[in-house]
Formats: sequence, C-alpha cells, structure tokens
Amino acid sequence: MNETITAIASGMTASGIGIIRISGPEAFAVLGRIFRTKGQEDVSRFPANTIHYGWICESDGRAVDECLVMIMRGPHTYTTEDTVEIDCHGGPFVMQKILSLVIRSGARPAEPGEFTKRAYLGGRIDLSEAEAVMDLIRARSDEALNSSLMQLSGSVRSTISELRTVILNEVAYIEAALDDPEHYDLSGYGTALSQHLTPVREKLRSLSATFREGRLVREGILTVILGKPNAGKSSLLNAITGKDRAIVTDIEGTTRDTLEEQVELGGITLRMIDTAGIRDARDQIEKIGIGRARTYAANADLILAVFDSARPLDQNDEDILSLIRGKKAVVLLNKSDLPPVVSEGDIARRTDAPVIRISAQRREGIEELEETIRRMFFSGHLNFNEETVITNARHKEAIDRAEKSLELVEQSIEEGMPEDFYSIDLMDAYGALSEVIGEEVSDDLVNTIFSKFCMGK
Repeated sequence: MNETITAIASGMTASGIGIIRISGPEAFAVLGRIFRTKGQEDVSRFPANTIHYGWICESDGRAVDECLVMIMRGPHTYTTEDTVEIDCHGGPFVMQKILSLVIRSGARPAEPGEFTKRAYLGGRIDLSEAEAVMDLIRARSDEALNSSLMQLSGSVRSTISELRTVILNEVAYIEAALDDPEHYDLSGYGTALSQHLTPVREKLRSLSATFREGRLVREGILTVILGKPNAGKSSLLNAITGKDRAIVTDIEGTTRDTLEEQVELGGITLRMIDTAGIRDARDQIEKIGIGRARTYAANADLILAVFDSARPLDQNDEDILSLIRGKKAVVLLNKSDLPPVVSEGDIARRTDAPVIRISAQRREGIEELEETIRRMFFSGHLNFNEETVITNARHKEAIDRAEKSLELVEQSIEEGMPEDFYSIDLMDAYGALSEVIGEEVSDDLVNTIFSKFCMGK
C-alpha cells in the first residue's frame, strides 16, 4: 500500500460524467502535476471533503478537459488512504487520456478490486463486507440489492463475531483452569459447555440453511423451459421477458440450441434457458440440442414443463414428465385460448408438480406462475431485510466446518475426554468462523477474491 494507484471508476461507455480515481500516499502530488485552477492554487493545501473546479492539463499547459476534483484525506476514505476523484466528461477517449496523464505523473494502474482490497487491508471493512461490495454491483433485483446492503452494513460480521466470542470465552476458561486448577473448577464443566454450545450450533445450522435461498436471491433461479416442439416454450420466454427474445414459428424444431435470458418476475430473478423441443429427432444438430436440454434439466433449480393442451399427450410428453420427476417443476398447460384436449387431471395422475393453465401468446397465467414460484422457493414471501442471510459459498463452507468442529466437542463431552480435547476442536471452530470475515485467510485466497472484482472498484 506504499504505491499510488489509479483507474477509471465509471463505465467505459459514452456518458455525461466519467470518474478517474487516485488513491495512495502520492495522490495529491500526482494531482498537482496535472490539475490547474484559475487561482493556481496548491493542491496539497486543499481541505478534506471539498470539490474544486479547474482543468486537467498536459505538461506544456494545454488543457485536456474541464473537470471537478473531489479531495478526500485518509484515514476517512474508502481505502483509508488519501484519495482523489476526477469528475471529467464521460467520453472514453478523454477518460483514457486523463488516465494516461495520471499514470505518467506517478500513479500505477490499479488491479481489479484493488481499491476495495486496500479498504480491507486498512481495516475499514472485513472480507465478508468486501465481497458484499461486488454482490451489490452485480445485484439484478431489489432482494439481491437488499441482501448485499445488509452484508455491507456488517450483518454477517456482527453475527459471526458474537458466535466467536462465545467460543473464545470457553477456550479461555479451559486454558485458565488447566493452568490454575486451584482457582478454576472443571468438575461438571462438560455439561455446562454443552449447554453453552447448543445455541451456537443451532445458529450455525440456521445460517447454513439460509444459503440455498440466499444463493437464489444472489444468482437467480436457474430455470429451464422444457417441452416438445411447438408446445410454446419460446412463446413463454417471450411472454415472461416482455420482448421477442426467441424466434417463434409453426415449424417444429425451430429452437435447436439453448437460449438464455435473465429476467425479474415480481422481484424474483430467473436465469431462464429456453431449450430444444424434446422428441425422437433424427437430425444430428437437433439431437445435440436435445441432449443439452436434458443436461440443463438435470442441473436446474426449477423446470417449467410446457405442454400443448390442445393436443393429446404422446410419448414425447411422457418423456418430459419423466424428466421432471423428483425435481422442482411447474407444469404449464399452454394454449388455454384453444379448446382443451389435456386437462389438469390428466397431468395430476402423472406428477405431483403444480399445474397452471396459461396462454403464452396472450400472456395469461403469468401472475399465477409468479406466485407459485414464490411459494416454492421463498415460503411465499421475499423478506430478508431483518435476518442475516448467507449468499456466499465460501461462507457456507466455513460455517459448516465450524458446526462440525462443535459437533466433535459434543462427542468428546459424551465420551468423557479430557478438557484439552475440547480446546482443540473449539479453536478449529473459531478459526473457521474467522475465515468468513477474513481474519484467518491466506494471501492467495484474498488475491483470488479480489481478482474477481471489476476494474476501478
């Protein structure tokens, strides 16, 4: 952190405003070499938390752009270092030109996520909060946004810290008793320890259980549309997205490959995949598409099985019903605007999946589908604002390891093992929880996490 770094912090597309961020010990010196005001003021004397109008200039004094400069002094900044943000006009060429001037004046290009990494290394945020920053940037729904904001405000850190304190207090008592048995009595301690750890284990299991729905909020529900040719799969995708995303024709086998689209349906993010129609195909290309459809179905969070209710069920339909057996699925009887040949009862005898009658062409039944999905995945409501939700697989894995270590403590208590055995597993649990907030992680893991960040953040 002894180097000064810089990057374009806004998107590299034409926009009204572009932002170039500079952070590090030489931030003000670098700015002073390229920024001019009418009064030729000394940049190093600018007060913290002030904005100044002027020009970014070449070394010969030629102006590159008219801009505003924001001054922030460490440690009260995002990175905890002296920081400057140049607000210029948002053309890609002018932003790149100013960035080049900043680099020539003494800063080096920042690595992806390096500003947030410095905030973590400077102790302003923990690792779970740093990861929440990227989740916040990638959020595609209100619930994903709210979940990220909760974690960014320290909900995970607060919960984990409370649990670590309980564990550490028990370790401290055991160590003190082993060192000074005259003043600390361990008789009957195993029973008391078990009582103290029970709520900790319950909380860890509860946190771990939130991951499934938390992941779905963060990443979206992987939703695969299955059906035989001309059942209305592509029409359904278009109805849900509200645009002609998929080609719809009367020719069977129009969709030969997968088509992916991410949509928000009533606050629920669906990663939708339209697939090739399931049938006994002879065309080699179509066979590959059908194989992909089956693979996606095997890994889907949700399957929307579309049936043409105006045509009798055939062997292709029976194959689709077998594919959804044992999976989370919704059966959609499409073309409800036509005289029905297939009834809800015909489907109910073959599967226990909910059945909804729709008309994809008229966009009828979509609201009922939305409510059905909500009940299937989020217990009928989406409201994670008041509870800590785990959305990160790394966090879940560490929490599960901590719970496993506390389970070993319980086993040692039941088997009457010496108290120093308790300490070993208690400290393993403590270490696993420390990994969640980044207090016990390797440099390689930290570098890997921040390498996934976008540039300039």
